[in-house]
Amino acid sequence: MATTQQRLFSMMIAASCWALALGAGAALAQTPIAEPPQSAPAFSLRAALPDDLSPWGMFLNANMIVKFVMIGLVAASLVSWTIWLAKSLELCGAKRAARRGFEALAAADDLRSARQALGASNSPVALFVSAAINEAERSNGLRTDGVKERAVALLSRVEAQAGRSMTLGTGALATIGSTAPFVGLFGTVWGIMDSFVGISKSHTTNLAVVAPGIAEALLATAIGLVAAIPAVVFYNALARSITAYRGLLSDAATEALRHLSRDLDRDATPGSYADAEVVYLRPSAE
Repeated sequence: MATTQQRLFSMMIAASCWALALGAGAALAQTPIAEPPQSAPAFSLRAALPDDLSPWGMFLNANMIVKFVMIGLVAASLVSWTIWLAKSLELCGAKRAARRGFEALAAADDLRSARQALGASNSPVALFVSAAINEAERSNGLRTDGVKERAVALLSRVEAQAGRSMTLGTGALATIGSTAPFVGLFGTVWGIMDSFVGISKSHTTNLAVVAPGIAEALLATAIGLVAAIPAVVFYNALARSITAYRGLLSDAATEALRHLSRDLDRDATPGSYADAEVVYLRPSAE
């Protein structure tokens, strides 16, 4: 009897389990399957790329700081070309005038005839002649050795002043040539930092997205080199021309001192010359 009841109890439990399983299956069949969530829209690569990758387009798309750096470098380049053109023309005219003055001074017999040959010119050679004559006239009655020493000192100052006036503006070329690459490098570093910030915001490391920003940054270094290289070349060329010009002035000053020495000796010993009545540098009694 107990065995029969146990069997009936087992059968009831099994039936209950089957009923529960069938109910759960029906419930699952009636429940709609949830669709997987839609992923976030993919990063639009075409929208991130600039339309114009020319130098002008990269300048327009660059960071504001990088733009200021580029504008400054372009302005420095224009200054370099302007200084080179102006100083080249000035040096050309000064060399021509110094060469003509030296030829007139070498062809003259004395300082007074040289001053007449130079006329109203205000070139350094004419200043050499005038300075030598004025020093000799102011030193009338003094020893000739002292006159020559004072004349040498005076002409050296005139020569130095003429050389300094010719070097005006060349210091800007040296400054631009030495600092422009570093200014361009500063713009590049700033642009690359800005590009990395943009990369972190866009959550992409695609090279096509990174490259335009880096190219815009490198454009600053390129403009810095474009400004620096001509400035260095112009500075060296002008330095060589100014050195040659100073050589011409030195020759002219030496020629003026030679005339002064001869004229002083003639005034000191007029009896040793055929024309003893000629007074070269001594002021007249009038």
